[in-house]
Amino acid sequence: QAQAGWLQHDFGHLSVFSKSRWNHWVHKFVIGHLKGAPASWWNHLHFQHHAKPNCFRKDPDVNMHPLFFALGKKLSVELGVQKKKFMPYNHQHKYFFIIGPPALVPLYFQWYIFYFAVQRKQWVDLAWMLSFYIRFFLTYLPFLGVKGTLGLHLLVRFIESNWFVWVTQMNHIPMHIDYDKNVDWFSTQLQATCNVHQSFFNDWFSGHLNFQIEHHLFPTMPRHNYWK
Repeated sequence: QAQAGWLQHDFGHLSVFSKSRWNHWVHKFVIGHLKGAPASWWNHLHFQHHAKPNCFRKDPDVNMHPLFFALGKKLSVELGVQKKKFMPYNHQHKYFFIIGPPALVPLYFQWYIFYFAVQRKQWVDLAWMLSFYIRFFLTYLPFLGVKGTLGLHLLVRFIESNWFVWVTQMNHIPMHIDYDKNVDWFSTQLQATCNVHQSFFNDWFSGHLNFQIEHHLFPTMPRHNYWK
């Protein structure tokens, strides 16, 4: 599931085929049938992230501030001045591991993707999503029963969620986070991204998103070329 996530990311950024429509078609199949999520939902969120990375209220990836975490120096100081405290932020480095990575995919994304597809009447995406769940349950029900199949699905999403959050946040959260200051696009990308060392494992584990700077500057570049 994690590797299928990096694969759909490639198609979503139109970085595989030379024709855009081919990428869009295969993207719907990979994220829908292989992962059970709508392509329209991913496009809606991810394109906002790339347009304004780490810009509070414009990048959906930092919407966890301030309800769960205090992000960035400027936004954290603002909370202190206003004396707003939704969580014990001085302990967020401890509870992050409990409510961050484990919960995002199985508890939030799992129901929200269906809500998104139905609300926006994305019936083609919904059909691809349902094909994933039909295939999954037809495959495992005979061996594991209903409870076992549901448990397996939850376990997969739990592991995938930890994997996904670590990869997507390790090269954004340490960087500058603030309201949109309307600086030039190039500077916006560089302020919000950092790289992680290249290695065979890191490239595989992160789907080459350890080269986050290159990815944000050249999002349609095939990922195996980032190191160049």
